[in-house]
Amino acid sequence: MKKKIAALLIVGSLCASSLAACGQTETPADTETDISTEAVDDTDAPSGETDSTAVASAEPSAEAETSHKPILDTSPLSMFKTKPTVGLVTSSGGMNDESFNQSAWEGLERVVGSYGCDEIYIETQPGTDFTVNLEGAIAKDPDLCWSVGYSSAEAMHAAALAHPDISFAIIDNALEDTPENMTYVVFRDQEPSFLVGYIAGCVTGTGKVGFVGGESNEVIEAFQSGYMGGVAYSQLKTGRNVDVYAEYTGTFSDKSKGREAASKLYDQGCDIIFHAAGETGLGVIEVARERGLYVIGADKDQSYLAPENMLTSALKYVSVAIFTISGDYLSGKDIGGQTINLGLAENSVGISGQHTLYSEDIYNEAMELREQIIDGTLIPPSDLTEYKEFTDNLE
Repeated sequence: MKKKIAALLIVGSLCASSLAACGQTETPADTETDISTEAVDDTDAPSGETDSTAVASAEPSAEAETSHKPILDTSPLSMFKTKPTVGLVTSSGGMNDESFNQSAWEGLERVVGSYGCDEIYIETQPGTDFTVNLEGAIAKDPDLCWSVGYSSAEAMHAAALAHPDISFAIIDNALEDTPENMTYVVFRDQEPSFLVGYIAGCVTGTGKVGFVGGESNEVIEAFQSGYMGGVAYSQLKTGRNVDVYAEYTGTFSDKSKGREAASKLYDQGCDIIFHAAGETGLGVIEVARERGLYVIGADKDQSYLAPENMLTSALKYVSVAIFTISGDYLSGKDIGGQTINLGLAENSVGISGQHTLYSEDIYNEAMELREQIIDGTLIPPSDLTEYKEFTDNLE
């Protein structure tokens, strides 16, 4: 089945604050659909463990009702015979990862609070089967069902074919064959990673910086390649050689593995580590705090986890994507059969505006690179092959 290429329109103003401080990326390919988004305030994920088969309450919390009053025209909801339901099945690690899954959960809560629909929420914990959890969500008959995570694509694709009456959407992967009831959402993760890599290359005192990835896949390779490209680009300014060391933990949900990888890299002389490892990255942050060294966060602004050590964060607005696309669906727009590609140009990724641990000059230089990425004059590498070509062409 051929992909349907259609533009998604923003449904009104998403929030009061824009992503002015976020980075942006090259113009998307003509074969992909882009949307513009605006930042939303983070909400706190609930504490404690959630069973892998547990489903969150369908009713929004009192806090959600207060902070997320309906802001959009919800009259199109009348097209549903019953109260619509939006579901979310997370990748491994759960919503308390302070990163990718939590951001997805925040997006779902905004949908529920703004549109008054019901929700299905199921966490995929380590050692549990995503497909079983997805089947559990489908059994509750959602109108729209989300998943997050590269590895969930095949199961979601099969579910879309088996349940044509349900709309499906996935964050972080896109298959060639796109069912009419499937929406793929991908981010150009190399773009914010390039910016934080440039910052790391300018700040390092040892000339050695590190990268910790979770599972090895195309998404994490984009994080690593963009980061390495930014580090390499920084050398045009500083004239110093900076080496990048990488470790993969094989998991997004084991803090102890993150601690091991971080300890190894810091022992090798790295004074800055960028993690793209979900909950595993929390172990990297812990070691940075203990050793008094720098770390760079991923997906969310993680500076609150280590105010004296979090140099910056590569931001990925998963919550905004889920909120916006779900809103389009609930408002009657056809979202299926397409891949939506998001980056700096769509205000959907960026870097933290917090830069007290490095100079204003370096931050401004990173923002200038952001503009070059947006206008297409600078294209960060998205994989290791592109990274080699990128560095070969550096003057």
